Amino acid sequence: MTEATQQRPGSTGAGADSARPGAIHARPVPHPWRWVALAVIAVLIAMMISSWVTNPKWDFGFALKVMNYNPVLSGLVQGTILTTIFSMILGVVGGVLIAIMRLSSNPILRGVSFVYTWFFRAIPRYVLLAVLGVGVLYLYPTLDFGIPFGKEIAKAFGFGDPTFWTLDVRTISSGIIVGIIGLGLSEAAYMAEIARAGILSVDRGQTEAAQALGMSAGKTMRRIVLPQAMRVIVPPTGNETIAMVKDTSLLAAVPVTTELFFQTQQVANQTYRIMGSYVAAVAWYLIICSVLMVGQSWLEKRFGRGFGQPSATNRARFLKIGADH
Repeated sequence: MTEATQQRPGSTGAGADSARPGAIHARPVPHPWRWVALAVIAVLIAMMISSWVTNPKWDFGFALKVMNYNPVLSGLVQGTILTTIFSMILGVVGGVLIAIMRLSSNPILRGVSFVYTWFFRAIPRYVLLAVLGVGVLYLYPTLDFGIPFGKEIAKAFGFGDPTFWTLDVRTISSGIIVGIIGLGLSEAAYMAEIARAGILSVDRGQTEAAQALGMSAGKTMRRIVLPQAMRVIVPPTGNETIAMVKDTSLLAAVPVTTELFFQTQQVANQTYRIMGSYVAAVAWYLIICSVLMVGQSWLEKRFGRGFGQPSATNRARFLKIGADH
């Protein structure tokens, strides 16, 4: 904002020159509080850097060593990165299906999707992982796959056991698979709401036009609706992915020991160098989330093409095209 002083006609006397507006003496509006805020931020940053440099308890040298320990790297790859990838795949696919069910005209499908979303959004992930890791093994030591109620029917009519395959729950109850299932089921509930918002953001006329061209409902959803809904879906999905990286630290509830934060805690307990171990975990989380933020920004630009204000590069390109014509 600027303040402007303008000489009005007739204010300096009569004559032809007085009919013209005078010179505008514009000057920026002073913002002294901005400089105060800048000074406060600079002092805080200087104090933080001074603490890092002068306080040996941060133990940065030991943190670098912990970051390269094999158990920590194994926990990073298996318990953090792979768990995040597979949990998000399960969550995104499940979320889109639940969102489509929620928007269906079938009241049963709408009811099932509502109950699913209500249940998993209401249960804390730590509690859910603990129940899956301990409670499922206690309730169902083995899972039989076959005809529903097949054993009861076979017993009543004297048939043989119709079970096709039996799963020993103990083989997976304390592993990463349970963690992926738990985090994926929980994530699907949140992704369902995100996908539903994205689908509803697409104008109804797009669907009607596709159906008028003879497209089926499924093809319309895949080719017309979802590509346009991605502009709305991608930003919150990126946030959910970053949150999932951090939520992998909850795998200790299963319990899963091949996990980044659990392994750094073990190093801290064994060496009594707590801060250096925790700094190593923080550094790895910062690195992973920074990479994901870069990918999220790229996806947002890709799916947001044609919407909103063009970038500086595109504006320059458009101006050049206009000048050439």
